[in-house]
Amino acid sequence: MPRVREKSPLTVVGIGADGWSGLSETARAAVTSADVVIGATRHLAYLPGGIETVPLPSPLLPGLDALFAAHAGRRVCVLASGDPLLSGIGTTLASRFENVEILPTLSSVTLARARLRWSAEATEVVTVVGRSLHRLNRVLAPGRKVLVLGADPTDVGELLRARGFGDSDLIALEELGGPDERIVDGWTERTGPLTVVAIDCRGSGLSLVGGLPDEAFEHDGQLTKRDLRAGALARLAPVPGELLWDIGAGAGSVAIEWSRTHPLNRAIAVERDQERAERIGRNSATLGVPELQVVVGPAPEALRDLPKPDAIFIGGGLTVPGVLDACLAQECRLVAHGVTLESEQALAKAYQDHGGELVRIAVEQAAPLGGFTGWSPSRTVTQWSVNR
Repeated sequence: MPRVREKSPLTVVGIGADGWSGLSETARAAVTSADVVIGATRHLAYLPGGIETVPLPSPLLPGLDALFAAHAGRRVCVLASGDPLLSGIGTTLASRFENVEILPTLSSVTLARARLRWSAEATEVVTVVGRSLHRLNRVLAPGRKVLVLGADPTDVGELLRARGFGDSDLIALEELGGPDERIVDGWTERTGPLTVVAIDCRGSGLSLVGGLPDEAFEHDGQLTKRDLRAGALARLAPVPGELLWDIGAGAGSVAIEWSRTHPLNRAIAVERDQERAERIGRNSATLGVPELQVVVGPAPEALRDLPKPDAIFIGGGLTVPGVLDACLAQECRLVAHGVTLESEQALAKAYQDHGGELVRIAVEQAAPLGGFTGWSPSRTVTQWSVNR
């Protein structure tokens, strides 16, 4: 019989729609040698008799600690769908407990790509399990191949039409790997909950490179304009998994574009005006980063309980006493914009005291002038950036 590692009191076994017959000998041994097997009701139903089973709590996260405390000292096996580390409970357990062994089987993503003959390199995977479907907006682009986990094809179709991708191929892959597997047109067929939604995108999308058109954002004029935004993002230099504070966020454009650069990026938009804060929420959903956090309140008071950032953008409130000092105390990358003499003076002093880079940015756009074309200047912006 295959050996189960003695050093692993907690094993997570991936199981597919083919059930017990689809498990490897090693995975079966992990299940049968466990003192107790925990899983979703549908997963536990695949097991042979004589195994002690316990269903996962609902809601999941609040009940996990009590569940595992009740089985302390026992060998525990947890069943999960397919690859436990692909939007699965394996990720949660590995972050909470040491010495977790993961035994995956084929994931629904792997099976879907095989059925469609889509390569891993050319396929984007978006999970909306416990998340907003608006996450899909970030990846919609002409020719993109996308797999969506945890979504109803009808809801995906409505979103595609609203975003101008109604001509896309929409494919629903149900019960992959199981005896009831079906692959049908997602536009017309109804499917069950165990469905992967595939999209072969046709439409007009937005770039993930910083500097989206101003028209991509709903705003009331309080917006870091496109050219200035691109320059700020270049100096903020987002890295996957990092957190940004966007202070005086206005329409939230900098925080949104920071978040769009990578799905692991996080941002907190701080805005004192309630109406603008609500607008930031709408913009973040439309542009595919609905997890963006909006904090309503004035800085620096609103900054006190926020998690430590990796970078900060100050687009407003620079002359408010304590704002710049509170940001400098975070000792991270910082970019600040000023358009008034007072804010420019504050940035000049900060440059003198802390170094960094101080630039003035003037943008002019061609516009009709009588019967000719002339240059229409925008307000000059002073930008200070520093890496603490």
